[in-house]
Parts: sequence; structure tokens; C-alpha cells
Amino acid sequence: MIAIINYDAGNLASVSNALDRLNTEYIITKKIGELDSSDAVIFPGVGHAKPAMESLRENGLDNWLKKTDKPLLGLCLGMQLLYKSSEEGGGTQGLGLIPGRLKKFDNSQHKVPHIGWNTCDNINDHPLLNDLDEKDYFYFVHSYYAPVNDFTIASCGYISEFAAIAARGNVMGTQFHPEKSGDAGQRLLKNFLRIAKISKTDYTTQK
Repeated sequence: MIAIINYDAGNLASVSNALDRLNTEYIITKKIGELDSSDAVIFPGVGHAKPAMESLRENGLDNWLKKTDKPLLGLCLGMQLLYKSSEEGGGTQGLGLIPGRLKKFDNSQHKVPHIGWNTCDNINDHPLLNDLDEKDYFYFVHSYYAPVNDFTIASCGYISEFAAIAARGNVMGTQFHPEKSGDAGQRLLKNFLRIAKISKTDYTTQK
């Protein structure tokens, strides 16, 4: 069972439709008990970081996310909230599961937000990225970006180079929307479902 976190900021319909296409059993929930019973968790998101973090705190989901050892996949805003902090909202504290502070793209250089299809560069060897390469296109919509650091497993360039995909132990994230990224996005979600079926020691990377 895959749990999709409902915290009033998620792209729930698109994510659930993607799992339907993969014939995967899932539940949409904000209940800790149901999250505890799941095999893995998808943490979707659209919108703004500050109210999203407030919603997580109100439901106790922030502490649960910090403590879980279940495979966790953050999507778009869900990935951004995995980081320590963001410039958005005048400065927002994230979950701190991945080090780094998100910055806003410089709109004096190009249009912001970054919207459209892009490929990824510097794709690492990681189970989430099996059968994916630098020819695959993914759909991005975002104004803030995560820095490239030791936990970046694929990058992308738009005004600045940024982390397109990140992973730290059981925690993974994509800046793009795999649920809106056609066949390549479906392959990535399939990889995550495979990760959910294997032991932690087989898929964890850097801590």
C-alpha cells in the first residue's frame, strides 16, 4: 500500500491517477496510523512553502516525516520541503531531511516560473533512476530551486543549475512532476514502487 500525504497542498488527483495507471493500491491520508501502515509514502505538492509547512505541523505530519524510515518520495513542492529551508515566504524552515536552502530564480535573466519540458543531466546510478537517461524529458513548474550538492542524483539547468532529483537514504525527491511527465515519469514511479518492495539496506545511499 502506498500512502499519498494529504496536507492541503498536494497534487492529489494527478498523483492518484498515475498510480491508477500503474495498477497500484494506494490511500490518500493525513492520518498517522494509516501512514504507519503503508509500505511507502508519496509527498506531493503545489503552491507555497510556508502554508504547506504550517499544514504539516498542524497535523503532526512534519515530525512523522522526519522520523520515518519508509521510502519517501517528494514531488515538486514536496521535494522542496525536504530541504532545510527556503527563501520563499520571507524564509521558511523545511523538514531538514536534505541539507540546503532553496533560492528563487533570477527573473532579470529569464521568465519565472520555470515552466516546461526539460531533460536532466549528470544522472547518477540510483534505483530511482533505473532505465532513465539524459534523453528523457520531464515536466517542471517552479520558481524556487534546490542547490546541487552531495545528495543531488540528477541536475537540470534553467538560469541556474539546480537539483532535479535528490536522494538521501530512504528520502527521495523530484523537482519535476513525474505524474505529468508521460512515459519517463511513469518509469520513475515504477522504480519507486520497486524500492518500496525491497529492504532498506538495498536502496539507501548517503546518510
